Amino acid sequence: MKTSVETLETAKVKLSIEVPFEEFSPEIDKAAKKVSKQVNIPGFRKGRVPRRVLEAQFGLGALVQEALNDSLDGYYSQALQKEDLRPLSAPEVDVTDFPVEKGSETPLKFNVTVCVRPEIVLPDFANYTLDVDAVEVSDEDVEERLTSLRERFSTLKEVERAIEDNDYCTIDLVAEIDGEEVDRAEGVSYQIGSGRMLPGIDDALKGAKAGETVTFTSTLAGGEHEGEEGDVSVTVSSVKESELPEVDEDFVQLASEFDTVEELREDLRNQVEKDKKTNQVYAAREDLVKRLSEEIDVPVHSDVIDNEIKHRLEVEGKEVDDEHAEELRKDVEESMKTQLILDVISERFNVTIEQDELVNSLVEQAQMYGIDPNQFIQMAVQTNQITSFADELRRGKGVLSALRLVNVVDSEGNKLML
Repeated sequence: MKTSVETLETAKVKLSIEVPFEEFSPEIDKAAKKVSKQVNIPGFRKGRVPRRVLEAQFGLGALVQEALNDSLDGYYSQALQKEDLRPLSAPEVDVTDFPVEKGSETPLKFNVTVCVRPEIVLPDFANYTLDVDAVEVSDEDVEERLTSLRERFSTLKEVERAIEDNDYCTIDLVAEIDGEEVDRAEGVSYQIGSGRMLPGIDDALKGAKAGETVTFTSTLAGGEHEGEEGDVSVTVSSVKESELPEVDEDFVQLASEFDTVEELREDLRNQVEKDKKTNQVYAAREDLVKRLSEEIDVPVHSDVIDNEIKHRLEVEGKEVDDEHAEELRKDVEESMKTQLILDVISERFNVTIEQDELVNSLVEQAQMYGIDPNQFIQMAVQTNQITSFADELRRGKGVLSALRLVNVVDSEGNKLML
C-alpha cells in the first residue's frame, strides 16, 4: 500500500492511499463469498457460488463496491499508522479509482481529508521549577480532623432555642405559585447549611423555633414546576443540635484502633501531614499543566472546535446557533489544547493503564458521586464512556511522570521527592 500526505490547512491534511490490485483482490474474494450467501442462482447452493459466476451475473463493480464497504476503514487505519497521524475529526473519503471491468487490475485509489493532531513539541521538563506551599500541620488542623471524627459518632438532642447553623430540624414544606399549591412535603429532616434543599431556606429558617412558620421565595427544584419561582412556607416541627462525644479513652477505643487520646491525636496529625503532601503534588501538577498550556502552541483546526461545541450544545439540548455557542468556544479551545498536550506526554512516557487501575478509578469516582460502583460502571459501559475514563486516567499518569523530572520546591526551599 502506498500513502502520501498533503497539508491543506493548519492541522488538516489530505491522505492519499493506493492499494495495488493484488492486495485488494483478496478483499473482492471475501466480498464474493459474502454476496454468494445472500443470492439465489440456479445450479448453485447459497454460499457456494464462484466469484466468476457472480461477476457475470452482477458485474465486477458490484463485488468491488461490497469490498470497498468492508475494507476502506482497515486501509485508512493502516495509512494513519504508517504516516503517524492522529485524526481529530470524521474522515471525508473520496474514492478516485478501482477495478470495474472483468480482467481489470486497476489499483484501488482513494483520498481522505481529515483534521489531525498538530505537531506538539514538549519542553525539557528538567528545566522547569515549580513552587508549592510547605507542609505545616498545626494543632488547629488536628483539632479540626478530630472534630470531624467526633461528628461521625455524634447524637442528636432536641432543643427549645431558635435554629442556628448546623442544627438539624424536622420541617413541613408547602410551595405555591400565584396562590395555588403546587407541591408539599412533610416530616423532612434537614441540616442547616448542608445545601441540599431550596436556595434561601437556610436564611429563612435561622432564628425560627419549633412550631413557627417562615416563608420565602425560591426557585423550585423538582416536579413539573422545576425552575419556576414559587412562594415556600416552612413549618418547623422540632429543632435538634448535634452533641459530640467527649474525647476520652472510651471514645478513642470506639472510633479507632488506638487505646489513648495521645495515640489518636498523633495518628490524626500524620493523616493531615499525608493529605497536605498529596495536595502539594496536586498543586504542582496543576501548575505544570497550566504552564505547558501557556507555553506550547497547539493549532487545532476550527472544524474540530466547531464539532466539539456542537456536541456540547446537543448534550445541553440546545441548537447549534444558540448564543451560548460563542461562550463555549474559549473553554473548548483551552480544554482541547490541554488534552492534546497531555496525550503527547502520556505517549512520550509510554503510559499504559491496567484493568484493575481503571476499575479502581471508576469505583472512586462512583463513591464521589454517591453512586453504587456497579451501577456507575454499567452506566459508563452503556454510554460508551469507558474509553474516555481510561484516557483521562492515562493523561493523569503521564503528567505525574513528567512531574518527576521537574524541580518542585516548597516555600522553605525543600525539594519534593515524587
